[in-house]
Amino acid sequence: MSLFEAMREGDELPPSSRIVTREDVAAYADVGGDRNPLHLNDAFARSVGFDGIIAHGMFTMGHLAQAIMDWAGEGARVERISVQFRAPVSMGETISAGGSVAGLDRDRRRATLDVWVTVGRAGSPEFAIRRGRAEIVFAGNRAGA
Repeated sequence: MSLFEAMREGDELPPSSRIVTREDVAAYADVGGDRNPLHLNDAFARSVGFDGIIAHGMFTMGHLAQAIMDWAGEGARVERISVQFRAPVSMGETISAGGSVAGLDRDRRRATLDVWVTVGRAGSPEFAIRRGRAEIVFAGNRAGA
């Protein structure tokens, strides 16, 4: 039985965590073309109220998208994703992406997920991304569906 056939509403995605590093953020800036000094220059980031550089919001969302695809597996695709960015992510912090199955369309082989990314602060999680929704299409979907 495939993941999709076994899936039920309320099923949880396994959490996917990573530590955010300067190297990660610099590489993202190079590839994505977003070279805003807020993400690359500590002095600038401090001048606008942060403790140092922060990760791009889309870097954090990229981690979420990868966590979804790791869970969904080969042949699945993210058809739609929307999120609300809620908190900055600093260097050395650990982000953890997760979610749960909010709805299933068995005929069209689609799952709707509630998704989020947390960052641990002062011993408790704070949402870097919340109120996220993703729609995943699983392999085997009929053409034109």
